[in-house]
Amino acid sequence: MALILIIDDDKQLCLSFTKILSQDSYETAAAYSGRQGIEKTSEIKPDLVILDIRLPDMNGIDVFDEIHKTSPKLPVIIITAYGTTETAIETIKKGAYDYIYKPFDIPEMLSLIKKALEAGRCMSSSVQVNPLSSDMDFGSGEALVGTSSRMLDIYKAIGRVASTDATVLIRGESGTGKELASRAVYQYSMRSEKPFIIINCVAIPETLLESELFGYEKGAFTGASYRRMGKIEQAKGGTVFLDEIGDMPMALQAKFLRLLQENSIERLGGKEYIPVDVRIIAATNRDLEKAVSEGKFREDLYYRLQVVTITMPPLREHPEDLNLLCQYLLN
Repeated sequence: MALILIIDDDKQLCLSFTKILSQDSYETAAAYSGRQGIEKTSEIKPDLVILDIRLPDMNGIDVFDEIHKTSPKLPVIIITAYGTTETAIETIKKGAYDYIYKPFDIPEMLSLIKKALEAGRCMSSSVQVNPLSSDMDFGSGEALVGTSSRMLDIYKAIGRVASTDATVLIRGESGTGKELASRAVYQYSMRSEKPFIIINCVAIPETLLESELFGYEKGAFTGASYRRMGKIEQAKGGTVFLDEIGDMPMALQAKFLRLLQENSIERLGGKEYIPVDVRIIAATNRDLEKAVSEGKFREDLYYRLQVVTITMPPLREHPEDLNLLCQYLLN
């Protein structure tokens, strides 16, 4: 059960949060000042912090700095009143997961909490790589399982590329462990203390994917009442994992190509390019060569993506790992 710490001097809001979150089986704790929030974060080790930017004893940014200093992988959602957009954006640049405005939409907040907890799990949980013996104790962690020559090649490829900043394309059928491989690359990289953000290009509707990736400026579309940073900007210094990139709409592929070529992005409705420092890991189960020949995927983007390619084999191609995999799953 995930533990969520709410730091806000509004006791009624904390009570409402507790009631709403308990219905989704979350455990909650509350702190009513910045100093108390910092102490509780250290004491109870929450899975997520929801932090108000205005507190009676400290500025929310200072509170975030203290929390982030000791728990850099702990996701923090900033809640703020309208009119403090720049302050919220400043915390995102410092490493906060996201921000949301008061009064907030409850389903939107619950969705954001779910994503933040998943991001925190991916950043904090380690992936065991290179299990060389069949009697290895896997414990409760996640692992890339196998001692076959095919899997050993995967471990070597991860080891070679992890310490670089090269773009990585992970290919393979559904269920072959592409996300685990991406997390292993992140875990063993020099960016392992920075954010790791997962974006599924299929799960997000095409109309929302651009703003999710690149953000938007105030007035970019109906309802855009403030400027919002996209996930790529939020991952400053970290890693972005784009799952199912083969399904990225053609209209977005050109903007994504610019990111790979020039390390810059343009927000939706924006007029200037913003430099970003992120590493890109992408995955797909699609035949990209076929998609390129059919005009469904840009050829220049295809070549930019496959700087380093890791192909995850299906189990039928390394059946000698079946017993070890069964042992791991039973554990």
